[in-house]
Amino acid sequence: MKNNFIEKINEKYFYSLIKNIENCKVGFYSVGLYPASLAYNCAMHGNSNNILLAPRKDRELLGAFSNDVLSDMNNEIIEKIKTMGHYSSEGKRKSFDLEDLLLKCEIVILASNSNHIQDDVKHALELKKTLKRENVVLGCLVGSFCIDKQNKNPFILCNKYPNLAFFTGFHRHGALRNPNDSFTANFCHPDAITALIGARILNQLSPKIQVSPGVHNIECQYIKSIKNISSIFAGFVNNFHSDKPGMLPTINTILLTQCLDQAASVSLQVRKENRLENKYLSLKELGYGEEIISAKEILNDKFCEKGDYTFSQLNAVKADILGSMTLPTEGKPTRNFQAGQVLSDMLLQLNRCPKDVSEFVDWCDNYSLSQGGLEGLKSLKFWPDIYKEFKIKNNNCSMINIIYLCFNANSEEKKEIYKVLISSEEITNFCQESVKSESSLELNEKLTGDYLSNDIDNLYKKLFFDKEENDLKKNKYSNKISEKNPSYINVLKIINNYFHN
Repeated sequence: MKNNFIEKINEKYFYSLIKNIENCKVGFYSVGLYPASLAYNCAMHGNSNNILLAPRKDRELLGAFSNDVLSDMNNEIIEKIKTMGHYSSEGKRKSFDLEDLLLKCEIVILASNSNHIQDDVKHALELKKTLKRENVVLGCLVGSFCIDKQNKNPFILCNKYPNLAFFTGFHRHGALRNPNDSFTANFCHPDAITALIGARILNQLSPKIQVSPGVHNIECQYIKSIKNISSIFAGFVNNFHSDKPGMLPTINTILLTQCLDQAASVSLQVRKENRLENKYLSLKELGYGEEIISAKEILNDKFCEKGDYTFSQLNAVKADILGSMTLPTEGKPTRNFQAGQVLSDMLLQLNRCPKDVSEFVDWCDNYSLSQGGLEGLKSLKFWPDIYKEFKIKNNNCSMINIIYLCFNANSEEKKEIYKVLISSEEITNFCQESVKSESSLELNEKLTGDYLSNDIDNLYKKLFFDKEENDLKKNKYSNKISEKNPSYINVLKIINNYFHN
């Protein structure tokens, strides 16, 4: 997939692009809430008309907004947005389409969600070739895992298309229409020069939106997808336990940390195949503090690389996670957060976990939250396969595991999960214990049972180093629900029974 401004450094073309960068245009294809809100921000603050919009066929340019929201908008700004999405031909006003964007723009962001993004990428690549516009850079902002239509395996879109740019940052659609607010975003592309130029082009759209370059497109899209699941959990906790503010920072911190820990594991795996080779610019020149941030663990008395955290220096990405898990002081939270609030109301009224995802979706529909906009729920569906594909460890994804099993465990297991979710003591204990390794759970059982060894060195060795022998004895510490154990311990065992790499 060719998707760079400059495939090979051509001095004449390069300086021509840089000289005219103020006139470079960005197109958004498939105008949902985010592109339309961003266009509103640009129309409100920007002096140039460098953003073009192309709605999907048979859809209105501002159709993502409700009538109530539209009635509160400035009519002059609405008219500016309409000029971004139309052109005149033979005295008639016509809407831009994807072909128009590819002919007129240097960057085209495919803003569709996971329902359409795969078809849109294929179509855009074909059009680029047909129109001889190979230097147009394609990007996406989809926040869900995708599913291969042939083999039915889920995947990260930017991993399938390693040169596909990814545009991300924290945004609340209402806040983008606030004239006093400012936002940060990252434009990520594995080629450092493309990332730098792309960020500069996007950064000039509005003085209120600051865009910085990054190279970790795959990691950022993974974070976006898993963050949307975490946002459901955050919405639930903030709503159900709103009278216990002391526990909220703990849970939000673990949700943030686990998003980054998982992405670090993904990065370590995907970068063996899709290496980042930046010949002309270092990461520090893009704004990274360090070239590499690596995590290591001891295995067989040797340090082994466990995760690559270099991407974690992208502040807009971390802001996206934190912002999506926070209740705003004004306006509505993200849609996935709102879905978590629905889950909270559901547990309060039914005194149980949902029977399945379908029951939860029906509840969301009653709250005017359509499944099409809940990218976190789509990602959750594919979670077991993603977990296996990237060999994610349970102590790095315990919060995702418990929310998955809230919908998908059996009825007896859900009773224990329900007890943990509704009790501040149980859930904080779960947070504290679930970030430890499975071996630590076994150690805890040994130290509180009849297995205490006088030779603590030998005990430690058996638990953490003689793994093969330890695995053979695993049945000794069963995953069955026990009335003697606190619910959070039973839930940890349930998770370890469902999820094991």
